[in-house]
Amino acid sequence: MGGGGSALRVCADHRGGINWLSLSPDGQRLLTGSEDGTARLWSTADGTCCALLQGHESYVTFCQLEDEAAFTCSADCTIRKWDVLTGQCLQVFRGHTSIVNRILVADNQLFSSSYDRTARAWSVDRGQVAREFRGHRNCVLTLAYAGAPCMEEAVAGGLLVTGSTDATAKVWQVASGCCHQTLRGHTGAVLCLVLDAPGHTAFTGSTDATVRAWDILSGQQLRVFREHQGSVICLELVNRHVYSGSADRTVKCWLADTGERVRTFTAHRHSVSALKYHAGTLFTGSGDARARAFDAQSGALRRVFRGHAFVINCIQVHGQVLYTASHDGALRLWDVRGLPPPRAAAPKRSLSRLFSNKGIFPMPWDRTQVVHIAGRLLTL
Repeated sequence: MGGGGSALRVCADHRGGINWLSLSPDGQRLLTGSEDGTARLWSTADGTCCALLQGHESYVTFCQLEDEAAFTCSADCTIRKWDVLTGQCLQVFRGHTSIVNRILVADNQLFSSSYDRTARAWSVDRGQVAREFRGHRNCVLTLAYAGAPCMEEAVAGGLLVTGSTDATAKVWQVASGCCHQTLRGHTGAVLCLVLDAPGHTAFTGSTDATVRAWDILSGQQLRVFREHQGSVICLELVNRHVYSGSADRTVKCWLADTGERVRTFTAHRHSVSALKYHAGTLFTGSGDARARAFDAQSGALRRVFRGHAFVINCIQVHGQVLYTASHDGALRLWDVRGLPPPRAAAPKRSLSRLFSNKGIFPMPWDRTQVVHIAGRLLTL
């Protein structure tokens, strides 16, 4: 196992914990959203802060970085669009009546989920609500989008999938705003989801310690992945494998098409809070304040990255650098050269975006107590 080398750079400009970290599609910039109510743009070339994004009136829960614009959402019930060159706020999206948990930009639309029990679709250009998706009985935590090219003619406008603390996921027709299917089966809050859009399949993780696969067109539950002993906090879907990170301190790898468990990644001393697959290596972030690199095929632990003081909320990888963002307020850059190369050709990117629950619940309590998320959610 490789040793835990020191960080290449420590960026400690934020005055509060970092809730989310987003990498631009071109890989040139990073965006962090913080408890201090600000977001910051960083250069991946040298790790310097390029711009400070100020304007939110409460903590930033989540962010997404595109090549030409940055998007942030906040506990102040708003979403903001920013110019990535100047840091100027270009648009404020108002309409939610409680904390905005998650945003997703796709097909020139902005999707959002909120504690107000709704999800919404917005026009990116006009900043106006185009659709409201109402039907969940509790807060909407996470969401994913399947674009029109992947869908049948009946749902040509694409589908939005949402997960909620009401123990359901819902599939919505974006064009009409109507609920297409309700995915029932979980007995606890749906904390995370990941989508295989071409295969019309959603994978959901829950406080009931299971991962479930669903056909989003028919609403049928396809299979249940049972072996975790704690809440499933984060999911990653890569090359027909599902990786699930849990409060039981493990990551499990499953065959997406059969539900068979093929591998368990151990060594974590607390809940697994973040996952990222990159070039044959599975990177994890944990409530024990450490990031780890595993050989994705063998499950062997290759390296431990030590230096953060609190839970790691999000991780990204670009080139030969690992980026970790923590509730301690620091963004750390780590050299990942020297890790064993993959044994077989790996996909250039995962089938879908990573949707984990970290960063959705910024609260004043110690974020290292990830295992208590379930109890808090179910009392909302």
